[in-house]
Amino acid sequence: MMGQVKHQEQLFYRIRLEDYIPDDHLLRRVDQFVDFTTLRTELAALYSHTGRPSIDPELMIRMLLVGYLYGIRSETSLCQEVHLNLAYRWFCRLDLPDPVPNHSTFSKNRHGRFRESALLRHLFEKTVARCIADGLVSGQRLAADASLIEADANKQNSTPRGSVA
Repeated sequence: MMGQVKHQEQLFYRIRLEDYIPDDHLLRRVDQFVDFTTLRTELAALYSHTGRPSIDPELMIRMLLVGYLYGIRSETSLCQEVHLNLAYRWFCRLDLPDPVPNHSTFSKNRHGRFRESALLRHLFEKTVARCIADGLVSGQRLAADASLIEADANKQNSTPRGSVA
């Protein structure tokens, strides 16, 4: 006799995200070289000590790195991807039940606090210096890609090629 299989969701799960991320995953390799030890001290003046607690700046920077590494340009998409992807959650230090910041909060921090502080430049310089110290790069040469890429613009509201307004 054929019966219907009923799915009953398990109430508790005992998993570690660490166990689901392969040893050779890109984010594991990046994680070795990113140092956030002074991050909160450098940003302290930009955060209020009253009101609702702010989003952890380390989480925001880690999410930005995920976006840059995987070409996720939209903040809404980035927040959705971090919510769904176990490797991204692991890299961002989010457990399964931890909420991902709202895309508008993420945007306000990125365009406000981080831009005002030159933090991203400082983090980049520290990371490059660490890579040089560990022998991963020499720091002697720079390669830049100057490819022209068609803009992801609204095609309904544009001027056709060859016409001048």
